[in-house]
Amino acid sequence: MKREIFISATPQETRVAILEDDVLVEVRVERADAERIVGDIYLGHVQAVLPGIQAAFVEIGTEKAGFLHVSDVLLDDDDEDENGNGNDNGDGDGGGGRRRSRRYPPIQDLIAKGDSTLVQVTKEPISTKGPRVTRQVSLPGRFVVYMPYSTHVGVSRKIEGREERSRLRALAKEILPKDSGGVIIRTVGEELTRDAFERELNTLISAWKKIEKRATSSKAPAVVHREAKLVRGVIRDVFSDKVDRIVVDQADLYSEIRQYLHGMDPGLLDRVQYDAEPEPLFDRHGIEDAIQVAFERRVDLKSGGYLVIEPTEALVSIDVNTGRFTGKRDPDKTILRTNLDAAREVARQLRLRDMGGIIVVDFIDMEVKGHQDQVMQELRTWLGRDRARTKAFHISELGLVQMTRQRVRPSLYQAMTERCTHCGGAGRVFTPETVLRRVERALKRVALGGAEKSMTVRVHPEVALYALEEEHDFVRRLQGAHRLEFMLRDDPLLRQDEYRLLAGSAGTDVTKRYAER
Repeated sequence: MKREIFISATPQETRVAILEDDVLVEVRVERADAERIVGDIYLGHVQAVLPGIQAAFVEIGTEKAGFLHVSDVLLDDDDEDENGNGNDNGDGDGGGGRRRSRRYPPIQDLIAKGDSTLVQVTKEPISTKGPRVTRQVSLPGRFVVYMPYSTHVGVSRKIEGREERSRLRALAKEILPKDSGGVIIRTVGEELTRDAFERELNTLISAWKKIEKRATSSKAPAVVHREAKLVRGVIRDVFSDKVDRIVVDQADLYSEIRQYLHGMDPGLLDRVQYDAEPEPLFDRHGIEDAIQVAFERRVDLKSGGYLVIEPTEALVSIDVNTGRFTGKRDPDKTILRTNLDAAREVARQLRLRDMGGIIVVDFIDMEVKGHQDQVMQELRTWLGRDRARTKAFHISELGLVQMTRQRVRPSLYQAMTERCTHCGGAGRVFTPETVLRRVERALKRVALGGAEKSMTVRVHPEVALYALEEEHDFVRRLQGAHRLEFMLRDDPLLRQDEYRLLAGSAGTDVTKRYAER
């Protein structure tokens, strides 16, 4: 598989795009005014302990306090992934996956209001929720993740060779100093040598001692360690001999990457390229257009079918449709081909859009059990390329596939868009006819109140045009029915579904008094 990383940087923004076989599969954005905090370590102050939900809120200096679930309080846990994150399925504020079914001591026996404690951010603030934090601190290196509070020695699940896994685990147990913590060997650590292991482990242990020292001399809340910035994190976590090249369009960043690699993995230096072309890097490789598609509801499939992707507060729903692809003779084969195509695209879109939490996919109904198995196998195979943890359940009796995907940060959609001021985030607004009916009811209330003798009603130009063309007697009819003098005026500054009631010659705004609530 061909794999490439493109990095485009300006003083205000850095964007990283990962392509597989010339198809965009991941985008990461870092902006100067929006700091990433996942991986940062804080000396926090426990604000409140809530036994009812077995969680605590920890002040760390961010706008909202960090959420600490009981599953993240204990300081020795053996269920970590290669990024040092607990096994959280991303479906809310509780602990996730297998850890959720474990029995824990009551949180009030483990931590108390007013305590100071070291915590690490595992999830960015998303929507109305503050950051998710854990006391199970971990420090990621290129080859290993060091966990000072754990005794666990593990190997990434993506290293599949049994002999290599045994060798790496034995090497780690041999090198790791007694009572110094635990480690997980990352996917990049396959074929890791003893010297490289010792060198990186010593660096991480030294970094941890500095963090402890900083925490001892700090007063909560305080940040005691910052995780690597976006580009350095991508180089550390993703860039390996399985990546064909990395292309950078900013000279200083290019030099920084080469300097970082020189000390970390000099063998990769010849894969780093500087792009000085005047045409924007992302434009020339079609990345800009591919990013724009990531914000659209509809995604077309090569087979002629299409997906409709709808993110909501509770979950992400994805609908699969055959579209113009209807096949020729065998409807079962037509449906299978569309669903296989959709399975691949669903996996790619989840990565590209960085959507997490609960996902429900409505594949086209399949009568043949073998076809269902094929689609699930295809979906899981492509999800296997995802760095985020995912879990897909079998197709239900309703033809739905329920999935979870690790949620660490706001999705691309959440991070780069905001709630529409016209529709309030609903994606739809009242029609001009509906607005006129609302105005009509409001004017009836005005007439019944008897306090206003004359009114000016301001509406969006589309509503005024509808009244003129479709209900030209609107003003005359209501004036006769309610014996109320009023004028209808257009106002381009209003939203389409908004109106204003202005009373008397002074134009006093009385909308709130008479409008529907």
